[in-house]
Amino acid sequence: MTSGFDPSEYGRHIAEVYDDLHAELSADAAVAVIAGYANGGAVLEFGIGTGRIARPLAAGGLHVDGIDGSPEMVEQLRRNPWGESLRVEIGDFSTTTLGRRYAVVVLAYNTINALPSQEAQVQTFRNAAAHLEPSGVFLVENWVPDVAGFHRGRAVRAHELAEGRVLVEVAELHPAVQRITATRLAFTADGVRLLPVEHRYVWPAELDLMARLAGLHLEERWQDWDRGPFTDDSSTYVAVYRKDP
Repeated sequence: MTSGFDPSEYGRHIAEVYDDLHAELSADAAVAVIAGYANGGAVLEFGIGTGRIARPLAAGGLHVDGIDGSPEMVEQLRRNPWGESLRVEIGDFSTTTLGRRYAVVVLAYNTINALPSQEAQVQTFRNAAAHLEPSGVFLVENWVPDVAGFHRGRAVRAHELAEGRVLVEVAELHPAVQRITATRLAFTADGVRLLPVEHRYVWPAELDLMARLAGLHLEERWQDWDRGPFTDDSSTYVAVYRKDP
């Protein structure tokens, strides 16, 4: 197990190739859900990254701000002309404040796991609640931990097998602290790129309790942004946490 947990390390390694590696991800369904809950109000995205979700939201006429811990990821966002119009603070989204309220706060694509501890995750919910307007919503997208996928604490998974690129992840499980230490290996014609990442994985019910501690309550949970039903077989989910009146 590594001696430290730096949630910004992933961005330092992957920022230059993030959009290319995740080109297959569509933001359409997420944007539709977020815009619907915003109903013309402002949106704050924790972990805004390169702007995959923020860009279409802003293009649709919504005011969008962001917080991200990786200067390298924000630099990629700023390289786009539309990126200059977004207010983005570089900092820890569990504690950084922007001094205004929002109709929606978003934490997408499993980014809750990038935080190093349960306390940091609890604080993220409190920070989201502090940024929300009365009855605003905090939208969290995450995966369901699959500890059974590890054999003797280790796993090798093929994430992508495509012409010109193979993406493989080698991971080690640390169940005592709910942490996964992993390295993704991106094989391309240009060589091999190592992308280290750490997760403090969290269970759906654990997030629900964090929400209650922050004055939020679970309103809905779906399997995905298309609002598919969340079942025993679901490997991902989107949770809608409403601020208590």
